[in-house]
Order: sequence, then structure tokens, then C-alpha cells
Amino acid sequence: MIFIPLPFVVSLLLVILLMQMARRSEADLRENGAFMLLMAAYALQSVLIGIRWGYDTRVVMPFLSVLAALIAPLAWIAFSGLTKERSEHRLARLWPHLLPACLVALLLIFWREPVGPAIILVFLSYGPALLWLALAGPDILVESRLDGVLRSYRSLWVTAVAILASPITDIIISFDMQWTGGAHSGAVIAGGNVLALLLLGGAAAVASEAAAPDEDEENDEASRVQTTPSATSEEPAIAAAIDALMRSKELYKDVDLNLSRIARRLGLPARHVSSAINRIHGSSVSQYVNNHRIDEARRLLATTDEPITRIMFDAGFLSKSNFNREFLRITGLSPKAWRLEHQPPGGAVSVMSNGEKLTGRGATQSPASSRSAMRL
Repeated sequence: MIFIPLPFVVSLLLVILLMQMARRSEADLRENGAFMLLMAAYALQSVLIGIRWGYDTRVVMPFLSVLAALIAPLAWIAFSGLTKERSEHRLARLWPHLLPACLVALLLIFWREPVGPAIILVFLSYGPALLWLALAGPDILVESRLDGVLRSYRSLWVTAVAILASPITDIIISFDMQWTGGAHSGAVIAGGNVLALLLLGGAAAVASEAAAPDEDEENDEASRVQTTPSATSEEPAIAAAIDALMRSKELYKDVDLNLSRIARRLGLPARHVSSAINRIHGSSVSQYVNNHRIDEARRLLATTDEPITRIMFDAGFLSKSNFNREFLRITGLSPKAWRLEHQPPGGAVSVMSNGEKLTGRGATQSPASSRSAMRL
């Protein structure tokens, strides 16, 4: 029987996730190109681990070392990219993060003894940096789609903890080498890395899925609201401008809406927008936008007989799980239960395109809308 190391199975799963990410990003690789590179690095590392510990092939060790020094910086680049306006996230600012891998490569050529401590130092540098991002709260992810920002935020935490835990594995291995001569080191390295790569790969896939595509700058400029306040003392005025934007433009219906896009519409820095919403409304930006979305969903549930899935999209949600969670948070009921309690006894009242009112279940289901509902 052919022996297939478990890391090879993990690499196959990571490649499948990478292919899914590539299909989502084929229109614009800028959306999550960093996450795709990170996922590719995870998959390659899993293959190398399988070759090293599954077949006891030591020739891959230098490649594993360089790749290990590259993964933590790539994780930082990917997640920090969700915290910056796209205009601020330039390649020229990212290249210094490739220096640790270059340093490890040079050490492997000229002086191998410090390679292990150098890799540990890389992880101990980028792990706390990712943890610092996570401690700032979900509003720090200004480029993450608001419908998925909480999942991106949890993925950031998973990545930060996993990278911080990597040096702990090295400490365990060093004790094993000292006490047993490395009898368990292979199992610890292979098992620990397989678990870590599965967690990290899933986190990268989730975070990249929530990255909102960049919108047309010309359209964005044309629709920008001219807002002058920017100081902390002007937060009530900023909050009022945001409220007006939500009412007049119904911006919350945009399923790809993120904090950066709201800030650009107002002509303000993203941190001023999030601060105003946090202080005036007492909620995160995603909760504030979802409150508007749930209000719209309740209106549609009470006044139309449209399918709940259609209403979810019309209100601005892209994920059914997020829609149900937010609806329950605000109303204490599921969308279906809320509709049963709040629709008129005779069914919803709907207005046709010619202004004629119809009542009763299915009143709004024209042949075209019925076909659309069936597709959903």
C-alpha cells in the first residue's frame, strides 16, 4: 500500500480553498491577492512537511526554514491590507516584510546555527503585531465587507494566536531533543503544523471571502457627500451626515459595503467615521449598518410576500447566517416568526408597477418574480 502522509491531505484541502479564492477573485486579484499568496504558502509548507517527516527527506529543510520565515509576514500583509484604504496599501510599503525570509536564506548559506532562533524571532515579532490589530476591534478592518467583518475579525484572532503558538511548539521540541533525543519531535512537528495549517488556511479563506471589491473611483467621487467636520468634537455632525447618507442613498443595501467606502462617500478618514458611530450610536459600524438593513427587512417582511431569501438580499445581506443572527439580535425572533406576527391577517399589501394594490398571499408574485424566487 502506498503511504500518503497526512500533510499531503491537508495540502489538497488548502489547494481546493485556494482554487475557490481564485474563482472569486478572477475579476480583480487586488481584492485578496495577499490571502491567495498566503494560502499558497500554507499549501506548499504542508507538502514540504509531508516530504520531510513522511519520507524522512532532509533535503527540503532549507526550503521549510525560508518558507516559515515568510508565512508570518505574509499573514501580516494580508490582514493589515484589510485595515488600510486601498490607496495606502502600496507594494513599496510591503517589501520590507520580505527581509526576514531573505535573512534566513543568507544564514542557511553562511551561518546555520542562528536559523532556528531567527525564525522564532520572526514569529514573536509578527504574532504580537497581529494581536495588536485584533485588540483594536472589528472596525479596524475598514476594507472588509460589513456583512462578513465579524468572521474576518475572528479569523484575525485565530491567525494571531496560531502564529504566537508556533514558538511554543519549538520549545516543546527542544525539550524533547534534550530529554529523549528527539524521539517525539517528528510527531510533534507534523501534528502541530497540520493542525495549525488547517486553522490558518480556514482563517485566510474566510477573511478573503469578506474582502469587498473596489468600486469605480469616478462613481465614488460623483456620489461623495461634501462633509467638512473631521475633529472629535464634531462627531455628532459626522453621525448626522452618516444617517442622512443612509436614508437618502440607502447605502446599506450595498452587499459589498465596507467602512472604507462609507468614509470615501463622506470625504473623511475611516477612523473618524467609526469613532462617530461608536460614540453617538454606541455600536460598531457593522452593527449600525445591520440595524438599517434589519429595519428594511422588517418593512419588506410586513408589506410584501417576497421570499425571505430575496428580502435578505434586498436589505443588503449576502450571508443567510449573518442575516438570521442579526435579525435575532435586534428582534428576538427569526425572520419567519416575525413575519407571522406582523403581517396583516389577510396577507401583505403590495403595490404593482401601475400603482394598483393587491392583497393576499402571493400577491406580488408576477411570473418574472416567481422565476427569480425559484432561482434563489
